[in-house]
Amino acid sequence: MTEQLRENYFLAVRIGLLLIMEIYIALSQFILTGASARVLLLLALFVGTMAGKELVRKDRKWILFGISALLLIVMLVVLGKEFLLLFIFLCYEWITHVKPGILWYFIPLGAACVPSEIGISIQIMFTLFLGIIYIQHDFIVESYRRQTYEDTVLEQHLKHNIYQKEHEMQEEIKRGLLMAENQVLEERAQLSQTLHDKLGHNINGSVYQLEAVKVLMEKEPETSKKMIQGVIDQLRTGMDEIRAILRKERPKKYRLAILQLEKLCEECRQKGVEASLVTEGDLSGVPEKYLEIILDNAYEAVSNSLKYAKCSKIDIKIHVMNQIIRCSIKDNGIGCEEIVDGMGISGMRHRIRDVNGILSFETGTGFTINMLLPL
Repeated sequence: MTEQLRENYFLAVRIGLLLIMEIYIALSQFILTGASARVLLLLALFVGTMAGKELVRKDRKWILFGISALLLIVMLVVLGKEFLLLFIFLCYEWITHVKPGILWYFIPLGAACVPSEIGISIQIMFTLFLGIIYIQHDFIVESYRRQTYEDTVLEQHLKHNIYQKEHEMQEEIKRGLLMAENQVLEERAQLSQTLHDKLGHNINGSVYQLEAVKVLMEKEPETSKKMIQGVIDQLRTGMDEIRAILRKERPKKYRLAILQLEKLCEECRQKGVEASLVTEGDLSGVPEKYLEIILDNAYEAVSNSLKYAKCSKIDIKIHVMNQIIRCSIKDNGIGCEEIVDGMGISGMRHRIRDVNGILSFETGTGFTINMLLPL
């Protein structure tokens, strides 16, 4: 059934019933023996006004209602009560247009009890049939349509909210990454300043001593040798200081990863979702590649939880053991019956496979993503 037919099916049913009634009246014995072109013209005009009122604006429908009622009165007065079925049909048309209440749908039964050549029993049966059709449409079908429309509006509103929240979350993630990058730059600047402060004087002194050696080398060879040895010792001391500074000041990748995960949890808390990060073991020995995998999968898992899980809590746990790293991201949401490998899940699987790891899911209570990475 096409969309246009679904929208106009009730109009088609009403016009079809009207045509059936008019054909029945035209074929009755009274009309068959005394029908004229004027009678058929009146019937055609009545059908035309009934169909035409559906094509005009609501405030003009009453004009065509009045014309239809006038035509019907002429037929009832001039030709007789055989047109009583059309009067009953017009009553239902007025009731479905005004919708005053369900009890009004039983009023046409009174008109059906008026004696005519058609017969009271046929009139009552046809009136009941019409009443059932109109009541079903006005109280069941229309109610279903309103509910469907409201559900559609609500669905669109929810989709808009989801897209908006996803956009906001992506912006928050970008800000978190920017903060981490800024911290790296600050540590690099601090490292550069420390190297300048610690080694500048040492190197300058060595240069001055070498310049002096160049002058004294031929005249005072022994003194020159002592000065060269002093420069060598000074430079060795400087190298030791460089190593010590680099060991102390070099930014740790795992610290940046923890910082980003903490920022991710903070963003969840800002959205009303309780989030926590728990780490166990020594993360300093975790390869940089593994840290990137954990971060990427954590962002994807948390994003999915916020969008689909309807959760109030997210837990991220990282446990570093001797030969393996175990990481889990768990929410307390609605879970799912079947896991569909979309772009997010497929990306997780691909990253884990690249390092010969294992990825598994738990959907019993909430949704849990487990990652096992071999060291």
